[in-house]
Amino acid sequence: MSWYRDRRSWRFVGRYLACLAGLNLAWEVSQLPLYTIWSQAPLSELTFAVAHCTLGDVLIGAAALLIALLAVRAPAVEQWNWIAVGLLAVFVGVAYTAFSEWTNTTIRTSWQYSSLMPLVRVGSVGIGLSPLAQWLILPPLALYFCRRSLA
Repeated sequence: MSWYRDRRSWRFVGRYLACLAGLNLAWEVSQLPLYTIWSQAPLSELTFAVAHCTLGDVLIGAAALLIALLAVRAPAVEQWNWIAVGLLAVFVGVAYTAFSEWTNTTIRTSWQYSSLMPLVRVGSVGIGLSPLAQWLILPPLALYFCRRSLA
């Protein structure tokens, strides 16, 4: 049976996204000082930014997981190739985040890094290490926590 026809798979996806939301909320709050908004915006704007970014992270996480599941032609959740699903979800999340960070800090200048943000240089472009690390760490962690709940 394909994952998208399996109720347990959809329940797992729901739990995964809820877990990912909690992890991303904590990450977004903790990385605020790495952006200029931290020292330039009132609390209401910071609160909105954290909520907006966390919701965006959940949407990115949902898309990344669904793309991974489709790419590996995943069966029902009990038979997933967890390594392949996890690696593909991380790859999609990191790729989108790198593009988004570059677009928003360089092209649109929607936000800026503070001097505290460590940068990863890709040619002449500096991409924040924290948002990249977020997508290297949080999806596998959420998959791990939620997979344990399957047993």
